[in-house]
Amino acid sequence: MNYKTTTLDGGVTQDIMNERRIIKKVAFRLMPLIIICYFFAFFDRINVSFAKFQLQDALNLSDTAYGFGAGLFVVGYVLFEVPSNLFLYKVGARRWIARIMISWGITTCLMMFVQTEWQFYLLRFLIGAMEAGFAPGILYYLTVWFPSSFRGRVTSILFLASAFSGLVGAPLSGVVLGRLDGALGLEGWHWLFLLGGLPCILLGVLVLKCLTDRPAEARWLTDEEKLFLSARITHQNRHAHGHSLLAALKMPGFILLGFIYFLIQTASYGMNFWVPQLIRSTGISNPEILGLLSAIPYLCGAITMLLIGRFSDATGERRYFLAGLMFLTGTGFVCAGIFDSNTVMLVLSLAILGAGVLGAVPTFWTMPAKLLSGAGAAGGIAVINTLGQLGGIVSPVMVGSIRDYTGSTTPALYTIATLCLLCFLILLFGLPERLRQKDDREIRQSN
Repeated sequence: MNYKTTTLDGGVTQDIMNERRIIKKVAFRLMPLIIICYFFAFFDRINVSFAKFQLQDALNLSDTAYGFGAGLFVVGYVLFEVPSNLFLYKVGARRWIARIMISWGITTCLMMFVQTEWQFYLLRFLIGAMEAGFAPGILYYLTVWFPSSFRGRVTSILFLASAFSGLVGAPLSGVVLGRLDGALGLEGWHWLFLLGGLPCILLGVLVLKCLTDRPAEARWLTDEEKLFLSARITHQNRHAHGHSLLAALKMPGFILLGFIYFLIQTASYGMNFWVPQLIRSTGISNPEILGLLSAIPYLCGAITMLLIGRFSDATGERRYFLAGLMFLTGTGFVCAGIFDSNTVMLVLSLAILGAGVLGAVPTFWTMPAKLLSGAGAAGGIAVINTLGQLGGIVSPVMVGSIRDYTGSTTPALYTIATLCLLCFLILLFGLPERLRQKDDREIRQSN
């Protein structure tokens, strides 16, 4: 789309550049590496669910102990996330994201040496602490490089990595556990953590060499492209008032966004940590078949991400799409509880669940930019993500405890479904005016 001769703040006229060409250039330069990094971040979160069976046998863990240890990852993540993202804003995303990846890759590899329950707890906490700030740091990084008119699609493409971590990682985990168990004297779950950690170290080095902190520093953009992109982003962010962390905390709806994300993440972790267990409870015990079936919800989620990302950008509507996805997620949890002993119907239920919750995450992350910019975006996104990640503490512990107490996962599934319904109602009726509005028509015309 060629622009008319309206002048932007940077003094560059709209007929000089084709916005889509510049965005495509930026996307092809930055997104492949970012997506691969995100893939391994989420692979680390699901590989512990596949290691669960061998890990519990090796360490003699109950479901409650496993859930507690899995949740300690989030405790470490939550405690250090906001300081991590504020530090990222000061030193630059490239250096800090590289540090995050290298340190969490090392601690993930150390999981193969765990021999006791307390070592399991300690390392899961440390992995969370080392990874703290990664997700909100990447999300903030996207706001520096992409105008809001493209963020729905770009965020959806980013979160495809989380879907592919399940789509590819689930079958891969099954193969590793089944085929490498005993290789070189190591158990299958040892290999799973080793193969999950080593690539993160290598990717951290690549991030340091390949990423650029902001458009003005990009040697691969022309001066005119730098000016145009910076001016376009500044222009579209002109309605965001949370320019500092303190200002962000005072914005109407800011804390509510954190609570909404908490509900979304409670559902997300409920799926990530317990899908293999749910399918296994129907009688499927072969690790490779279990991995293939566990990939289906992630495939459906990947499709939903792409479709909703494009539709929400085209219409400027975020709230109704997100509400619909959370209703779909709740429906999937209810059906999973009803059909918990029928493999075919359970997998179909999990497919509905995956389509809803995986599509909801990137759709949600188009909303904070309506309120935040600058340091407020860096710190505010971290605060929202921190509040959301508390769901990663509540969900595995809650499900594990209910399962130990009742002997069934079904009551926990209904509990999560109720929380999804609450999220649906808040999105429809509880948001302040600024978050209820569609994106500006001017922003949508870029699509």
